[in-house]
Amino acid sequence: MPAWRKPATAAALLAAASLTASCSSGPTTDEAGAPTTTTSATPAAPTVDITPAEGTTKVSPEKKVVVTAAGGTLDEVNVTADDEQLDGTFNTDRTRWVSKTPLKPSTSYDVSAKAGATAVTATFTTAKPQRALQVADVTPNAKGETLGVGAPIIVTFNQPVTNKATIERALDVEAEKPVDGAWRWISDTVVIYRTATYWPAHQKVTFNANITGIKGGKGLYGVKDYTATLDIGAKQISKVNAAKHMMYVYRDGKRVQTMRISAGMATTREYTTTSGVHLTMERGNPVRMISPGRKKGDPGYYDVMIDHAVRISSSGEYVHAKDNVWAQGVRNVSHGCINARPDQAKWFYDHFQRGDIVDVTGTDRELEWNNGWGFWQLSFSQWKKGSALKTKA
Repeated sequence: MPAWRKPATAAALLAAASLTASCSSGPTTDEAGAPTTTTSATPAAPTVDITPAEGTTKVSPEKKVVVTAAGGTLDEVNVTADDEQLDGTFNTDRTRWVSKTPLKPSTSYDVSAKAGATAVTATFTTAKPQRALQVADVTPNAKGETLGVGAPIIVTFNQPVTNKATIERALDVEAEKPVDGAWRWISDTVVIYRTATYWPAHQKVTFNANITGIKGGKGLYGVKDYTATLDIGAKQISKVNAAKHMMYVYRDGKRVQTMRISAGMATTREYTTTSGVHLTMERGNPVRMISPGRKKGDPGYYDVMIDHAVRISSSGEYVHAKDNVWAQGVRNVSHGCINARPDQAKWFYDHFQRGDIVDVTGTDRELEWNNGWGFWQLSFSQWKKGSALKTKA
């Protein structure tokens, strides 16, 4: 090799050695020559936010409880009041929880939530409503009562309801043998449930009014839920033919009684028995019956005590006992009631269930749908028009 190339080669080898050293994984030094090390930062703990916030008062019962997490996921959320858990749902990534049901008015709520190492609590209080909405009555629903297959569920509230659709959505009917049904409002305080066809016999039906925290009108909120279990008994249907002066009673499809009867004499509309599907409503033994719109001394006035009377309309119609066997099965001579031989009337009195069907034919006066429990006089499509939801229940 020429002599003049040797220094360059030596210099190149030195540079290569120097480059190799600079690319090695050995310790580094700072400008002062001291060795340095690399460390990772500790991640920040998640933050959790609760709405309504701690100490909030007069919270609307309609307001949702919302818990959110940033920088992590929610491990658990608990919202309680009066030892009851408030239901809620998480979103898909568990960074948000929202309550599902309305809050109770005039109630203190405790909220606790955890997200990783973060635990947060809050307490808030809901507002007292200007007016408290409750179920005042459910009929028929006497203790231990067995009902007929035509029975309605008549719900009466203690306050007038203006947000009818909202309240109607909170009313629930569940049957062991389900059948379509619908609610119909007949006033601001009364709503009635009727099925599309008769209840299937021998079953239990549960009614729930889940109205706590539900707004029924301006300043009006539900403050208490209501539950009733109704016992539907045998399918008992009585067929009355006023023209032929006969009544036949069927239980679960089998004829169990044949009765000669006398119906309204039909000399006036008042004295004409109504035709149509009646429901048995109540009974009395005896029942005092006074001629409507007449005073003592007027033609046609009467004031009598009648045994074993079962009411089938609000206009004064009963199935009752009368010892006038000369007319029963032969002529209609009553003031509008259906009378039968005393022993058979007692049998009917002893065996009826509220909500049993009494189907009357053979007269020219139709039962009005709102005369007593004449609800089956309307088709189901007509009935549903009284719902605030305009759909089946």
